[in-house]
Amino acid sequence: MNTWRARLLPPALAIAFSAVLCSAVLLISGADPIATLLEMVAQVGRGTTAVDIINTAGAYYLVAIAAAIGFQMNLLNIGIEGQCRLAACVAAIVAGAVSLPFGLHAALVVVVGAVTGAAWCGIAALLKVYRGVSEVISTIMLNTLSIGLIAFLVRVFGEMRGNSQGTAIIPGSGLVPGIPLGGAGTVFGLVLLAVLVGVGYALLVDRTRYGFELRASGLSPTAARAGGVNSKRMILTAMLLSGAIAGLAGLPEILGRDHTFTVNFPTGYGFAGLAIALLGRNHPLGVAFGALLWSFLDKSSLTLDNIGVPKEIVTILQGTIVLAVVVAYELVRRRELAAEQRRVGKAVGTAEPVAVSGGERA
Repeated sequence: MNTWRARLLPPALAIAFSAVLCSAVLLISGADPIATLLEMVAQVGRGTTAVDIINTAGAYYLVAIAAAIGFQMNLLNIGIEGQCRLAACVAAIVAGAVSLPFGLHAALVVVVGAVTGAAWCGIAALLKVYRGVSEVISTIMLNTLSIGLIAFLVRVFGEMRGNSQGTAIIPGSGLVPGIPLGGAGTVFGLVLLAVLVGVGYALLVDRTRYGFELRASGLSPTAARAGGVNSKRMILTAMLLSGAIAGLAGLPEILGRDHTFTVNFPTGYGFAGLAIALLGRNHPLGVAFGALLWSFLDKSSLTLDNIGVPKEIVTILQGTIVLAVVVAYELVRRRELAAEQRRVGKAVGTAEPVAVSGGERA
């Protein structure tokens, strides 16, 4: 059931169902669904919208990969939002406080962001491994704690600029140059970091022993332990890795555009990452498509508001996609399972499907 049809059909069905539902909502509200869709597509070719979509998708991709690593082991890292924001804050403080040669300065900032995210997620990992505390509960609480800690850090290490308080401006040696595209805008240089993380994730999961143990622990923890896999080590390393990647997600904007961290730093990346990882089925290419789609829909809300269409339709569309994709994956899984049972039944010469228990193949 790991076929391309099983991978591609559910998200396609979910997107189609969401589009139909939102079209019905638009009709009820008096808007033209076709004109709205055409306007959403047309916006990509205007101004810097296409580049903005790519830049935002880079951050979404990183948080989604962070979520996907946890999903591989059936771990739900709800704290990606807090890890991302806290790491961006600490990295910006360090970047503005030190003076290093160009390249080395930015590399230090990236390392600080990854270490901060891993350390913050590591608290939940240690609680789960040594005290059995659910990572869902602990990461939610850490999200709340991060809000207060970020406010404290900005107040202590930050400075007032106009009506906004933020960290010190990062000097030029600590910035990462972007890729200028003329009037279309500038692609953040650290978007390439998201590409490297995706390649590394694909190699880790599919080409290494650790990746095999990661997937085996998620599919059947009991069988993995019987095979010699240290479950505590896997939980700890998976959550540390997830937190480290989440810690990178805020850096493209910090080092590529804002050059400081303020209390107005964008929110919601972490929770969007969970949905995108689910939409992409934890596959690096699927997650990339999901990140671009999510970013496209985000930018569409501004366009719709300009033409008099309620921008909340985008939120409805995003939420419906998440709910529909869960149902679609389950329907396709059951269909593939039934087909597999029929194939096995024919192979052994029986008319009835071979019984399969626990949702596993016979």
